Amino acid sequence: MSGGQAARIAGGGTVDTVDVGDVTTRFLLYGLLPGWFVPGLADWVMHRRTRIEDTAGTKESLLHSLMMAEVGAPIALTLRYEVNPLLLTVQLGAAAVHEATALWDVRTAVGSDREVRPVEQHIHSFLESLPFGGLVALMCLHADQVRSLLRGGRGDPDAWRLVPRRRPLSPGYLAGIVVAIGACVLLPYGEELVRCRRAARDRKRRARAHRAVLRRVKGS
Repeated sequence: MSGGQAARIAGGGTVDTVDVGDVTTRFLLYGLLPGWFVPGLADWVMHRRTRIEDTAGTKESLLHSLMMAEVGAPIALTLRYEVNPLLLTVQLGAAAVHEATALWDVRTAVGSDREVRPVEQHIHSFLESLPFGGLVALMCLHADQVRSLLRGGRGDPDAWRLVPRRRPLSPGYLAGIVVAIGACVLLPYGEELVRCRRAARDRKRRARAHRAVLRRVKGS
């Protein structure tokens, strides 16, 4: 950014959207969002290494699914609809709920026999900070909608309804994101949940068999 552009911004002016808006949008679409899958996969690997199915089990795995839904829903809406006070409210609410669920998740893991290693804790720092980083960047891109939200959407007939994007994202990009979500989120975390459920059923089966043996011993 040149000194003249900085001066115009300081004076209340705007900078060329090609310099800031388009670059930030490309970063969000092709940098932050795809990069989000990396710590997500790394976290799944840590759960597997610490044998989540034999420790925190299904409860923690369900919390992981809940957090992915809390993040995935506003992302899906943002990819399809214009940013406005309604969408910002959904995004802010989802970020707050996601943070609360993340605390619940860590408390569940620590309260079980599963070892939450320092590497996993560091991975969590990325998973918690990326939603806020993306949201802040989006709010900077749509400062007018942030101001509209602070005014309660007064004077904007589209403030509280979903408005399709005026410049829709390409079908190829959306298809790529769907494939990436399936490969990097749904498949590994679905496998984790199935593994936890299977281990829980095996434990119940062994417990029933053990009780049956005890009853036979007592009855003999």
